[in-house]
Amino acid sequence: QVQLVESGGGLVQPGGSLSLSCVTSGVIFGISRMGWYRQAPGQQRELVARITSGGTTTYADSVKGRFTISRDNAKNTLYLQMNSLKPEDTAVYYCNKAFSSGTMAGLWDWGQGTQVTVSS
Repeated sequence: QVQLVESGGGLVQPGGSLSLSCVTSGVIFGISRMGWYRQAPGQQRELVARITSGGTTTYADSVKGRFTISRDNAKNTLYLQMNSLKPEDTAVYYCNKAFSSGTMAGLWDWGQGTQVTVSS
């Protein structure tokens, strides 16, 4: 049974930082391409960062240079360091596997996500 447990969200002022974690179980984490997704109110879920099993990373233009995705295969855990946060980063953040095409078809069941709110 796949379980994805995201944590680390919260309320932060613009320009601040947050560090998200995603603990996985029931998946072969070490060989999976993983991604962080987010969904803002009234908007579609989008992929913001992706990392291959070998550590190659890809970012959406909106977060490039501010967000860093990383992984610890020994702990089956995915991370997202978010710096210089903007109000438009406000969303619920989720982790899941990620395909090179960016398709969201065939992903694992979603976890509960973690809320990130950027506001003064």
